[in-house]
Amino acid sequence: MNDLTTLGRWIILAGMGVLILGAFVWLAGKIGLPLGQLPGDIHVERGGFSCFMPLATSLLLSILLTLLLNLILQRMR
Repeated sequence: MNDLTTLGRWIILAGMGVLILGAFVWLAGKIGLPLGQLPGDIHVERGGFSCFMPLATSLLLSILLTLLLNLILQRMR
């Protein structure tokens, strides 16, 4: 029973994290941040084919989320 309680808490926390991330992306679009349009983001269109690889945006978000997670974990200690 205890394992299910712990699992339930982790699922709720993951859902809250996704909600916060979704709100950030939504707000970034509303205020005009160029996420997905940074130099280094690759977009190829040829005929009926389209491919988008947001490399620079992924790298930027990875760095920001790593810093944020480290700050949160330091506060929890």
